[in-house]
Amino acid sequence: MKVFVSGVAGFLGSHLADAFIHRGHEVVGCDNMIGGDLQNLPEGIQFEEADCGDVDRMKPLLTGVDLVYHCGAIATEGLSVFSPAIIAKHVYANTAGLLAASASKRVGRFVYCSSMARYGHGKPPFREDQRAAPIDPYGIAKYAGELLVQNVCDTHGMEYVIAVPHNIIGPRQKYDDPYRNVASIMINRMLQGKQPIIYGDGEQNRSFSFVQDCVDPLLEMGTQKGLSREIINIGPDDEVTTINDLARILAELLSFDLHPIYVADRPQEVRSATCSADKARKLLGYETKVTLREGLSSMVQWIREHGPKPFEYHLPIEIDSPLLPETWKSRLI
Repeated sequence: MKVFVSGVAGFLGSHLADAFIHRGHEVVGCDNMIGGDLQNLPEGIQFEEADCGDVDRMKPLLTGVDLVYHCGAIATEGLSVFSPAIIAKHVYANTAGLLAASASKRVGRFVYCSSMARYGHGKPPFREDQRAAPIDPYGIAKYAGELLVQNVCDTHGMEYVIAVPHNIIGPRQKYDDPYRNVASIMINRMLQGKQPIIYGDGEQNRSFSFVQDCVDPLLEMGTQKGLSREIINIGPDDEVTTINDLARILAELLSFDLHPIYVADRPQEVRSATCSADKARKLLGYETKVTLREGLSSMVQWIREHGPKPFEYHLPIEIDSPLLPETWKSRLI
């Protein structure tokens, strides 16, 4: 089978490509390198540095492709409140481009990686039959992408599956990005002898999913028959933690003297964001194989091996607003 992965030099995309190559499949991928790293690319992949919104460049890469995974996106939910234009381009518009090329090349199945940001302030644990009600530009763009996937695939005869992963952690996650990946940010700061920064009171509820626990169900979404048109959450519902607890676990793993720096809440941040995994268990045989502590330990080891890095403020802030967190405005992270 020939598989295409967008965002393949990034975190999730590179692990997914690894899994397919390991199983003997041909893998093609692209990445615009906004958040990717060439060191993440697995051996044996056909890679092109390109933006998946560029239909003319995507069409040759999709020739003969059976299965597409759309992992590429600028996944900065908090920043999207202040930079909606760049999010719209790299979430919604890029989805449109890749869909157009996929339909043109008669791809068999399109797997779209959405986000639990689609649920907004819905009642947790979020279930797939809940009404999508995103509250920030990132969630809106992701959900709009879902609607576009459904429309284009139904119109042009492609199967589709919509994955809803949440809070993925693990090796290869970009840890010098000040706008996303709370665990990676905390580890990078602690390794530099700096206290973690926590927005609000730190009692926000989250579930974190180790990357391999996401890759396994994604493989099933692409290859299992009878899943077309399904929307499926991916992530644990048996281990919920707070941001304060996350900081405490990391401090223990790093033998770090913890005294967090608390700052004001970020606008539009959801207080409790956890999902039900019942549907994934039923349809995909999903199970959590890596505990939160084990996953964080793996991240700590990987970031230690690669060394702490200064944070790179690599994305523009489009709205000069009094609501902008001081951590980003003054580059305090």
